[in-house]
Amino acid sequence: MQTSPSRTIVFITGAFVSSTCWNQWKAFFEEHGYTCLVPAWPFKDAPVLTLRNRQPDSRVASVRLAQLTEYFADLVARLPEKPILIGHSMGGLLTQLLLQRELAAAGVAIHSVAPQGVITFKWSFYRSVWGPLGYFTPVEESFLMSFKQWRYAFVNGMTPAEQRAAYRDFAVPESKHVSRDGLTAAAKVDFAKPHAPLLFLAGSTDHIIPASLNYSNYKRYKHAGSVTAYRELPGRNHFVLGQPGWREDALCVLAWLAQLVEVEPTTKSRTIELVSQSN
Repeated sequence: MQTSPSRTIVFITGAFVSSTCWNQWKAFFEEHGYTCLVPAWPFKDAPVLTLRNRQPDSRVASVRLAQLTEYFADLVARLPEKPILIGHSMGGLLTQLLLQRELAAAGVAIHSVAPQGVITFKWSFYRSVWGPLGYFTPVEESFLMSFKQWRYAFVNGMTPAEQRAAYRDFAVPESKHVSRDGLTAAAKVDFAKPHAPLLFLAGSTDHIIPASLNYSNYKRYKHAGSVTAYRELPGRNHFVLGQPGWREDALCVLAWLAQLVEVEPTTKSRTIELVSQSN
């Protein structure tokens, strides 16, 4: 039996990190028979140290969300089959934007940046995003998280050694435009439109994208004939891709993809809430 709606996966990286954050996930899904692509963002296809040594980088700073959406749309459209899109953070939002353009067989949004109009009042969110938004600083200069900002927004709850290693290996400069564009029409999702199956994964300890924000994002989808699913995993911060326990999350995705082809078409017009939101 086929085990997914596609055998091709495109991993879409989020902001502030190198695309190498997907290395373990890529190897895992390749072991399960998938063809996996991990395209870097424009101007970020270089080693972490090289990218950091370029800070501030005007080319990185120039990137906009609409440009990123077109970049990934063009890449995906040239593949021999509609892929499964798995995106983290801003990559999760890009996954949502590409699904509404009918460019994917299925999507997984991991701790997804919320589309325009989906908001939270959690203090941890506002504390985490103030630096990346870069208000009162030159927008022509790229933004690199300080270790203090990284420790709070990405790797809270991990040991100091793990936090330092993650910062050293993955943190890279980012465009302030991209962060700000998440508040504009460039991040607009039509929640009433039919879409390919979409799974949201949330983390109970994520500061920058709280689980409650992920849940609000998930609940906005209204099309009765489309599969939408949600799962909150305990103890996951925003560095979920490299946290101990990442394999459990990858297995969750693998099982969900297998479930899609086992569900009869007549029963797919439903919402699957794998795990309810925790308080």
